[in-house]
Amino acid sequence: MNLSLLKNPRKFLSGRTSTRLAWRVVVYTREQCCCCHKAIDLLKTYQKKHRFTLETIDVDSDAELKRLYDTTVPVVTIDGKVRFKGIVNEVLLNRLIEAEREGR
Repeated sequence: MNLSLLKNPRKFLSGRTSTRLAWRVVVYTREQCCCCHKAIDLLKTYQKKHRFTLETIDVDSDAELKRLYDTTVPVVTIDGKVRFKGIVNEVLLNRLIEAEREGR
């Protein structure tokens, strides 16, 4: 048994809860949006632990995206389904992750 895990139980527990989610997360954003930057930072934190794919797309780069998401950025999709608009709710994000881990 690895004695370093006994000395540091957090390391043991954090390693056990790490998962690989087969998610493709897309954040529709714009360059000067502080809410977008906060959402991306939060998602990157979760990405480190759960190792999902994270992509950002600037809505100003495409007229149709701008029409769809202009005043609601950031918009976060998970596997093509819009999950968050305007803000990423961390409680709901955790619930989505738990549901995915439980196979729902």
